[in-house]
Amino acid sequence: MKDNKDIVIVSAVRTPYSKFNTAMKDIPSIDLGIMVMQEVIERVGIKPEEVEEINYGSCVVAEFALELDVPARQATLLAGFPVENISLTLDRACCSSLTALRLCIRAIKAGEVEIAMAVGSENMPRTPHLAPGARWGTRLGHLTLIDPLFELGYHAKGFSPVAVDAGEVALEYDVTREMQDEWAYKSQQKYANAYAEGKFRIGEELMPVVIPQRRGDPIIIEKDESPRETSLEALAKLRTVYGSPTVTAGNAPPISAGSSAILVMTREKARGKGLQPLATIVSSVASATDPRDIATIPALTIQKVLDTAGMNIDDMSLIEINEAFAAMPLVSTKILAKGDEKKWKELQEKTNVNGGAIAIGHPVGSSAARITMTMAYELQRRGGGYGVAAICGGLAQGEAIILRV
Repeated sequence: MKDNKDIVIVSAVRTPYSKFNTAMKDIPSIDLGIMVMQEVIERVGIKPEEVEEINYGSCVVAEFALELDVPARQATLLAGFPVENISLTLDRACCSSLTALRLCIRAIKAGEVEIAMAVGSENMPRTPHLAPGARWGTRLGHLTLIDPLFELGYHAKGFSPVAVDAGEVALEYDVTREMQDEWAYKSQQKYANAYAEGKFRIGEELMPVVIPQRRGDPIIIEKDESPRETSLEALAKLRTVYGSPTVTAGNAPPISAGSSAILVMTREKARGKGLQPLATIVSSVASATDPRDIATIPALTIQKVLDTAGMNIDDMSLIEINEAFAAMPLVSTKILAKGDEKKWKELQEKTNVNGGAIAIGHPVGSSAARITMTMAYELQRRGGGYGVAAICGGLAQGEAIILRV
């Protein structure tokens, strides 16, 4: 049943996601954010001054710090939003852009704003090496550089790399390396099929990234750069990373650049502007658990959002679980199946039906909004239904959202 107070998504867009060493590697994440912020309102004829609040997720601080630590404020001003616009930069690891959306929902429900935008932007390949102590110099000896991307820095404070935690917990749930490689292989296949069917196209989920050149025509990027052909045999030959028992570069996503944006308002506001909602937001929640149990957090967060909405997993036509590693959707769907092997297979069949981050890429601050819009567009193609999307974030944080189309 439709309610005028329902909060609806009226526009959702992202850039293509890059590979590690390609033309997008030099674009500041702030500039990628500007691109989607302008595109998401232009598509539906909303003026910058109508957007009252923008929440902006990004979590590789070392990269956006190259332009100072206020990317949301800089991006809103440079994108042409008025100086009065309220913006917030937030970091909840990979959950960040869904956290941004949840804050937009909260602001609208509180009556503080009528139109809000959630943004996620990241350029991981651009992350600089850090030189602690260089400001004061060294009297004698070598200067040490730190790579913030290596193990994502977790070891520095005594935590295990997430690849280790995910791999160990996967084995505890009897999710083997072979299962994870098979999931990764299918993710690549499903994405290839979806792309061939025109599902990831400019004007729907995607917008082009245009990179001017000093000489000659600009470089125009119109599709995700990471999908690749592989085989189970090739995946089986890869070494595990960071000491993980199961996680490899093949069953994990590539390090990427990319940005995403979602525009939300009440159904009443959308109707007044003559806009057709892309999806209705049913419920959105956050969660957290023991840091080691990161592979389980999508399931725990999905169950929490289902309970909040008074629904169950069988009500969902589609499931999106971010492929931070193949372990995440496999462990989480097994938990949701409650030990029923047949049910586990059924849940896997409707999870990430167009492939996931292993094929598409995972610019961490952007991915939560990406899985949300990917699910919304697929529900539209299928004529409607309910879907739930969930993502894990570093040290076992979670976000989940239920959409109705």
